[in-house]
Amino acid sequence: MHLNHDPAAPPAEAIAFDDFLKVDIRVGTIIQVEPFPEARKPSLKLWIDFGAGLGVKKSSAQIAALYEGELLLGRQVAAVVNFPPRQIGKMLSEVLTLGFADEQGRVVLFSPDRPVPDGSRLF
Repeated sequence: MHLNHDPAAPPAEAIAFDDFLKVDIRVGTIIQVEPFPEARKPSLKLWIDFGAGLGVKKSSAQIAALYEGELLLGRQVAAVVNFPPRQIGKMLSEVLTLGFADEQGRVVLFSPDRPVPDGSRLF
């Protein structure tokens, strides 16, 4: 599947509301960040705390073009938590951290505009 990052692109194919409910998008707090120089695109390794229900999950995020590791600590981000884990280089990425492409195609993280409890689900 190819994702279209063009903001002028038409919407994707319509889905049923039940299909949307199958995608489990949660918020968590970044508690650890490491460089990921082995990745093909500028990436960072993230450890995200999703609270008592899910715990800490790892994610490879193509965000190194705009973000520095230490500045991300304590930041809340949104992620899909119910995809199967994916091997990315030597790292097993357990969640898909969400973002939007800016004008240059760099990933801008998607996060709530106010603090919410870790593990909160998007609805």
